[in-house]
Parts: sequence; structure tokens; C-alpha cells
Amino acid sequence: MKILAAAIGNDVHVAGVLSFLSQAEAEGHETIFLGPATPIEVLIEEVKKHNPDMIGVSYRLTAESAEGLFAELQRAIRSEGLQDKRWVLGCTAPVERVAQRFGMFEEIFTGFSTADDTLAYLRGRTQLSFEEQFPQDLVTRVNVKAPVPILRHHFGLPSLEETIEGVAKIAEARVLDVISLGPDQNAQESFFRPSEMREYLVGDGGVPLRSREDLEQIYAASRRGNYPLLRCYSGTRDLLKWAEMLEDTINNAWCATPLLWYSELDGRSKRPLEEAIRENQANHRWHAEHGIPVELNEPHHWSLRGAHDTIAVAMAYLSAYNAKAAGVKVYVAQYMLNTPLGTSPRNDLAKMLAKIELVESLHDQDFYSLRQVRPGLFSYPPDLDMGKGQLASSIYTGMMLHPHIVHVVGYCEADHAATAEEVIESCKMARRVIHDCLQGLPNPLQDKAVWQRKEELIREARLLVRAIASLADSDVADPLTDPKTYVRAVKLGLLDAPHLRNNSIARGELKTRMIDGACVAVDPDTGEPITEEMRLEMLDFDVESISLLAG
Repeated sequence: MKILAAAIGNDVHVAGVLSFLSQAEAEGHETIFLGPATPIEVLIEEVKKHNPDMIGVSYRLTAESAEGLFAELQRAIRSEGLQDKRWVLGCTAPVERVAQRFGMFEEIFTGFSTADDTLAYLRGRTQLSFEEQFPQDLVTRVNVKAPVPILRHHFGLPSLEETIEGVAKIAEARVLDVISLGPDQNAQESFFRPSEMREYLVGDGGVPLRSREDLEQIYAASRRGNYPLLRCYSGTRDLLKWAEMLEDTINNAWCATPLLWYSELDGRSKRPLEEAIRENQANHRWHAEHGIPVELNEPHHWSLRGAHDTIAVAMAYLSAYNAKAAGVKVYVAQYMLNTPLGTSPRNDLAKMLAKIELVESLHDQDFYSLRQVRPGLFSYPPDLDMGKGQLASSIYTGMMLHPHIVHVVGYCEADHAATAEEVIESCKMARRVIHDCLQGLPNPLQDKAVWQRKEELIREARLLVRAIASLADSDVADPLTDPKTYVRAVKLGLLDAPHLRNNSIARGELKTRMIDGACVAVDPDTGEPITEEMRLEMLDFDVESISLLAG
């Protein structure tokens, strides 16, 4: 398609025109730019000369002057027989109201429009029905919006009625692609065992889901606006029952469960660790068999409990490895920033790039991952204005990882669960940061310190993975998917965290410190940083023999 564009009248502002043409060129269209302050007669002559398929005009001055200018343009279009051309306008919101009265513009973009609005138009999606514009499966939605990442946000209020009303408001706002429902703790643990629910925990941590009908009502409320995808946090037990119910009621966009957590390890479930691992793996297989993407929200659980960065990187790889072994085709790899508290942006990038390199080393024709970045919840201050700054800062850092999904965490989450209005506000903030970042960001790997730390973490994570594999019985076909092997790794301290002290199954002896924005293991006696080799030797592992094992 050939697109001709100009700022018309006395308007010398061309940034919006050039941005539109730049996006059009990236989509493969031919573009012609006439420049600023283009007289109507010159515009018409150029249209006749070049015969474009689409004409874009921009006017960002006053609404009063726009009235006469648009009347002149309309007369010229009619007199020259150019009514069948596709005319598009870029303007301010006050000018839009004037332009709409003339009815000659196929599309009008204002300062409220975003890069994905432009892409949707250029790709012809605005001519489709709303349901066709907004695909209802994760991969298609990601592909349709690329290079703009889709947005996900957690939502779940202590009242079912308020949650249903809030979902409708969020959908109508058209700023969020995935509403991630958070059930209360009673529902997560005891939905299918209501007699075990504790009354005082109703609404604690999310929406009190108590029946399939509750989920169906929430889904119905989302069928408007931009028809957001819905997904729901998995239960902490009865996982397969949860999986079947979520597929039937909300068309669950993807499953998110851990590998080792939601067990006796963290207390969110009373499941023995080996049993939890087996049930989690069965859950991964069920979703793989049903063609539903899977996320293992495992690595950041270690960081949230103060484990050093090497464990987080190793578990990112092992999570993806287990998903692939379960038959998962589309893996959602979550990269939580700002965790542990005190992690610097530079070291965040190094750690996440190490995770990405290891996770994506598993890609092949049957397995690939979508990058999902998110701010770390613990990094948010209770001061709401400062929380807004933290949200913007985290997403700016995360955009350097070129994500497919941005998991927005509401700026208010350190103080209270986000209302629908606060979810919408947070998403708008995120969208603006993303808009700016898509214009160009530095390559973090050009920072020598980032590259060196990434390489160090990859080397140490591979050593830790080999150490874990060495714990398997000789007859185990694949040590890295063997539940017993992971239980041994926890008991022996290979997988450990400071917050697991006095845990019933973990060793709980790992000591870590934040040093220059990185979380590192330290000698428990001296407090001095130690390498992973040194840590394993302190746990009585023969590092030399482990190093000889195949990676």
C-alpha cells in the first residue's frame, strides 16, 4: 500500500506524522512525506500525482481553526473526485470532535492513541468485529499485537460482586489484554473441599470463588471492550480438578504452577514435597495434552526467599526443561525483576539474560517460550506516588529484555489490592513507558559488567544443575525430571534459601548478601562472598567430578 502524508494548514508539528509513517514502513508499506504546513492545494496536487492508496493528514492546532481548514479540505476532495480515497487524520482530542462532524476520515488518531492502535489499523484489524480484533488464544494475541507486548494484570477483590463489576470496567477500558484472577487462599487450597475452609480467611488474598458459576459470571463480564483473555491462579492442591474447571469456565489462557512450591516447602499447601512435585508435573502434562500454554512460576519463589541468583537462574532452566519434558509446546517464561529487594537494574538484566539464554537453549520446532517480564512486588513502597515511579522504572528495565508479555503490578499493591480503576491507571502508565521504549533502547549486553555477570551466572547455574543431576539413582532415566532427586537436592542444601531456616524439609542454612546490587552466597562464618564451587564443596560435593558430567 502507498501512503502519502503531511501536516496541513499552518501546522508545523510533524512528529506524529513521521511516527505513523515509520510504523507503516515497518509493516512493508511505501510512504511519501510532504512535510509541515502543507497547503490544501499542494496536498491535492500531490495526491493526484502519486495516486496513493491512503492519505494521512495531521493537524494539531486549535479546534476553531480546524473547522475552516477541514471545510476547505472537504470541498477540494469533492471537487477533485477523491472521496473514494482512504483519508486518515492525526490530531488533538479537541480537534477530533470537529473532525468527526465532517465524516470524511476513515480513522482518527489522537494523543490518546497508542502504537498498538496504529498497528491494528495498518493491519486492517479495526475493520473486523471486536471478537475478531481481539483473539482469544494467547499466541495469536501476542502475534497480532507484536512488537507491542500484551499486558497482564492480577485482579481479585474480597467481594465476588465487586470483582465481577471490576472485570467489566477493565474490559471496557481496553487497556489490558489478560486479566489474571486471584482467588482467595480458601479457594486455592480448599475449593473442592469446602468443609475445610476457614471462615476467617474469606476474601484473604483474592476473590472468594466458591462455585463454577462464580467463574462463569466473571467470564461473562469480560465479554466486552477489548475482550481480554482470562486466566486464574492454580489451586495449591487438586490441581487437575482446577485445570478442567478453568478450561470449561473461563477458557484459561495459560496455566501457572510451580515445580517444588505450594507444598510443605512454603506452607501454601500441606502436600509432602515429593507428592507436590509429582502432582505439579501431572498438571503440566494435562495442559500440554490440551494444548494450553504453561508457566512454571518457580524461579522467583527462590529469589523471594533470599536465595542467591545462581539458584534462580538454575531453576529457570530446570522449570523450562520440565515443561518441555511434559510435552508443553508454548512455555510462558516469567522474569520477575527487583527480586530479592535491593537488586540493581544492571544485575537484574544480567540475571534475566542468563535465564533467557538457558531457557531458550531448549527451543526447537516443538518447544518455544514467550518472555514475560514483571516488577517485583516487594520492591513497591507503600507511598502510592513512589509506587508509580517504581512501576515505570521496572517496566523500563524489563523492556530491554524484549518481552512478549508485560505483567503489570499495580502501583498500589504494597498498600492494598488494586481496584479496577487502579488496574486501569497502572496499565496506562505501563503503556506509555512501553510506547517510549519501542522507539529504541540500548543493548544491555554492550555493558561489560552485565555481560560478565551473565556469563558468570550461566557457568554457576550449569554447575548447580549438574550437581542436582548427580543425586539421582543410577536407574533414573532423566534425573532432571525425577521428584526424588529434587527432594534430595532440597534436603542436602543444593536448593536452599535463607527464609527456609527451620523448615521441616529444607536445610535452611544458606547465607546470602546483596553486594553491588547482586544476591550472592556468602560464607556462613565470615560473611564473605563465595563462588558456587566453594558453596558445593562446603556441602561435601566433589566439584571436580561434577564438573566432568555432561551439561
